[in-house]
Amino acid sequence: FAVPQSNAFGHDFRDYENVKSERQEGVELFYKNNHINQTYDFVKKMREAYGKLDKVEMSIWECCELLNDVVDESDPDLDEPQIEHLLQTAEAIRKDYPNEDWLHLTGLIHDLGKVLLHPSFGEL
Repeated sequence: FAVPQSNAFGHDFRDYENVKSERQEGVELFYKNNHINQTYDFVKKMREAYGKLDKVEMSIWECCELLNDVVDESDPDLDEPQIEHLLQTAEAIRKDYPNEDWLHLTGLIHDLGKVLLHPSFGEL
């Protein structure tokens, strides 16, 4: 399939060269802190804590619903709950690629890992 210049809603793709966002300073600090603190020992500790996948069992939709309480600090464009981003992404893909159902699902689940930012998972 071909990648369009803009999505079904007429939005262009993000331009990182000319960022003008009220959230930009916070986003830069977020990435700086994450890069400084993401050491081998930290990753090893997180793998031990979360890699067993023994915290909870839930459906994909239950996981999506938890994202009502998560706003992605790393995104300069969005200050909405993460579930809105998942649904908007899946819908935009559905409009642009109506026959690619696997891609619609991919758009929906692409950020489900951010559920680890939810308070019930320790706000990783």
